[in-house]
Amino acid sequence: MMAESDLVFAPWDPAFVADPYPGYAELRERGRVHWFEPTNQWLVPHHADVSALLRDRRLGRTYQHRFTHEEFGRTAPPPEQEPFHTLNDHGMLDLEPPDHTRIRRLVSKAFTPRTVERLKPYVEGLAGDLVAALVDAGGGDLLTDVAEPLPVAVIAEMLGIPESDRAPLRPWSADICGMYELNPSGESAEKAVRASVEFSDYLRELIAERRAKPGDDLISGLIAAHDEDDDRLTEQEMISTCVLLLNAGHEATVNSTVNGWWALFRHPDQLAALRADHSLVPTAVEELMRYDTPLQLFERWVLDDIEIDGTVIPRGAEIAMLFGSANHDPAVFADPARLDLTRADNPHISFSAGIHYCIGAPLARIELAASMTALLEQAPTLRLAEEPKRTPNFVIRGLEGLTVEV
Repeated sequence: MMAESDLVFAPWDPAFVADPYPGYAELRERGRVHWFEPTNQWLVPHHADVSALLRDRRLGRTYQHRFTHEEFGRTAPPPEQEPFHTLNDHGMLDLEPPDHTRIRRLVSKAFTPRTVERLKPYVEGLAGDLVAALVDAGGGDLLTDVAEPLPVAVIAEMLGIPESDRAPLRPWSADICGMYELNPSGESAEKAVRASVEFSDYLRELIAERRAKPGDDLISGLIAAHDEDDDRLTEQEMISTCVLLLNAGHEATVNSTVNGWWALFRHPDQLAALRADHSLVPTAVEELMRYDTPLQLFERWVLDDIEIDGTVIPRGAEIAMLFGSANHDPAVFADPARLDLTRADNPHISFSAGIHYCIGAPLARIELAASMTALLEQAPTLRLAEEPKRTPNFVIRGLEGLTVEV
């Protein structure tokens, strides 16, 4: 075990955020688990450990199904943050069985593979239209012109949110997701609370409309969904589920798109190979998600003592699993620092694993493949216009923009 001061993990250092992967390599060499004082967390950098811990039921996204805050040695969140935590704590990502099992089963009924497959023509058509507009303009910001509008429109279409209501969705999502960074500021908390209230109020009205007049959309499906015991989602569970589907359903896709193209521009040989052979798109999507992971860190509470490499991590502690490091572990990926769009054996964990495996992974893959294919077909000479800037965030890894020319 290494002391925090000895570590090369510096999530608030712009140089580390720009390229954390060499630091991760040193972290892996130094051991399997490290205490990080600034966030009071145990860092886990190896693929085998992260993969196992994601499936370990001695860990949880919450502890409140078993312990009070006091019993767990934790302080309750400040009262002024209650709207954010109510919204967050009723989504299946932050629940454990039996509530997680019940909600995921009900959401799965309305989120079937057939539903996702039925969206494919819509996704591909929208991606084609967005790229066509970019080409007509001679270029633009790949982030705001293609990467953002595609997944936001798709999940809004699935939920049945009218086009006229969609403008605040991305800002609400960005403000809520600010709370998932390490040690978020008071300003971030205020923004997240405000967005939580506004988003929840909007969805409460929309759910009431769908109850009165159901449609062929996911919200209507969630209202109708029930299991063999006639269990249904509460209104709060529906609101939290819709917000989770929007946030998780586009944040990773947006960042995977711009991170991926930025990586391709820095590896012209790989971009040339992709342009020469569009059948590489499916493996390219997986490799780009591995190479520059959109969600760098995922947290779990320790519900019962566990041991990692001789270090006992006690109940009440928090573990930070380093997805970005796990996806560059040479024990699993040959030459992990090399971008290889033909990489066939690619067990990356960008979509997590275990009971919290991303329910929207099939849709994300369709979206990423659709935008990539449209850009390859319609903009074969796409090139970088200016060096992009990284967002200052560490956990959710993205760019402030990606200006391109056709």
